[in-house]
Amino acid sequence: QVQLVQSGGGLVQAGDSLRLSCAASRRTYAMGWFRQAPGKEREFVSVINWGDNLPYYGGAVKGRFTISRDSAGDTVYLQMNSLKPEDTAVYYCAAAYYYRDYRSAGEYQFWGQGTQVTVSS
Repeated sequence: QVQLVQSGGGLVQAGDSLRLSCAASRRTYAMGWFRQAPGKEREFVSVINWGDNLPYYGGAVKGRFTISRDSAGDTVYLQMNSLKPEDTAVYYCAAAYYYRDYRSAGEYQFWGQGTQVTVSS
């Protein structure tokens, strides 16, 4: 079992920046972020893995958000810049020992507790 502990988030204005962190109790193959707004499905935000060590982003955040991880590979960060009101959601850290489709929430075995990000206009 892997525990994920998130930190960061909060209330900001449009155009501001925030950084989320997620610490895992042990290293996994991949760690990433999803978000869920009220009444909507959980949406892929970003992921990074030990295979190709490349970041992957959802279309809505590409160019504004940056994922990174520490050298130990058990903590991942999400730097969110130029935030928009439509970025408002609960953000979840996710980890996987394996997946076939990194964009699918169902492929991740472990989840953080979620943290609210609210962007006011």
